Amino acid sequence: MVFKPKFTISNKINNALLEIERARGFLDAAKLNDDWIIQMQSEALILEAHHSTHIEGTELTLDQAQLILTGEHVDNVRPDDLQELLNYKEAMDFVSDYLDKKTEITEGLIKNVHHILVKDVRGGTLEPGQYRKVQNYVVNTATREIIYTPPDPENVPGLMKEFVEWLNNVGDVPHVLVAGIAQHKFVDIHPFIDGNGRTARVLCTLILYSKGYDFKRLFSLSELYDTSRPGYYRAIQSVRQEDMDLTPWLEYFIDGLKVQMLDVKNRGEATIKKEIIIEKAKKARLNERQEMILMYLLENQKASVDDIRQELDIVRRTVQRDFAILVDAGLAREVAKSKTDPTRYYELL
Repeated sequence: MVFKPKFTISNKINNALLEIERARGFLDAAKLNDDWIIQMQSEALILEAHHSTHIEGTELTLDQAQLILTGEHVDNVRPDDLQELLNYKEAMDFVSDYLDKKTEITEGLIKNVHHILVKDVRGGTLEPGQYRKVQNYVVNTATREIIYTPPDPENVPGLMKEFVEWLNNVGDVPHVLVAGIAQHKFVDIHPFIDGNGRTARVLCTLILYSKGYDFKRLFSLSELYDTSRPGYYRAIQSVRQEDMDLTPWLEYFIDGLKVQMLDVKNRGEATIKKEIIIEKAKKARLNERQEMILMYLLENQKASVDDIRQELDIVRRTVQRDFAILVDAGLAREVAKSKTDPTRYYELL
C-alpha cells in the first residue's frame, strides 16, 4: 500500500505559501551582516531546542536552556532534562552536517536522529534508534486520557518504508507542504517508544533545509507549538477527526511557518536599516548622546523631546538642539501639525 496524503491547497495555504516565498526571496537577496546572522542562528537554535523539549515535558526555563547551551553550569536541573536539551542540539547539528552530503532521506537517517535525541535518557530504556516492538499510546498529560492509539508495532516497519519512499518521490507537492505532511505522518505512525514528537520536528526541519527553505536557519517552529500547545494538539488531532484529511493541519503548520518567516524578514530589514543609519551617523560625526537618541528612534520608531529628556535625563534645550542636528543630517524628520503642535515628535527617515 502506497502512502498518498489527502489534502487541499486552500486559499489560506496558498496565501501563506506566497508570503513565505516573498520572505525567502528577501533573505536570499539581502546582504545581512555575518555577525548578526551568527547571533540570530544561535538564538534560533536555543529557542528550538528549548521549546521542542519543553513540549515533551522538560522543566527547564528558557534562561536555563540558554545558559546550558552556551556552556554554563546550571544547578538543580533534572539530569534527563539536561540530557534531552543537549541531545536536541546535537541532533540539529547532525542535520546540518547531513545536508552537506545531499543524499536522500532514509530510514537509517531517521533512526540516527532518534538515537541522538533519546540516548542516555531515562536510564537508556527508550531503545534509541529502534522501532518499537510494543503498543504505545498518546496520552493527554493533564487528564491522562488516551487520545490516540498508534498502529500496531508489527505494522511500523512497513508504514515507515512506505513513508520514506514517498518522501523521496513527492511529485509536485510544494516542498514546504512536504515538510508539514511528513511531520504529521511521522507522529501518526509513532514508530518509536518515545521521542516521536521531537524526531518529527527535527525531520521537518531537515526537509525544509534540504529543499532550500533553511531561511538562513533563523527560525524556530517549536516556539510556536510550545507557546500555543492546545492549538498545536488540536491541529494534529483534527486530521484524525476529518478522515485523515491533512488540510486543517497544513493550514495550521503553514500559517505558523509564515509568521516565523515574516518575523525573520522584519528583523532582517531592521538590521539592514540600522547598519545604514549607523553609517550615516558616522559621516555626520554625531556625538555619543546624539547616537543614543538615534538608537532610541530605531528601537521605538518615534520620540518626542520629553521622551528623550526623560530617557537620558538631559535638559529640554539640549534635546531640541540634538534633534535639529539629526534633522539637518538627514537622519530624522520632524512630524508636527504646526509650529506650536504639542504632539510634535521625531522619526527616522
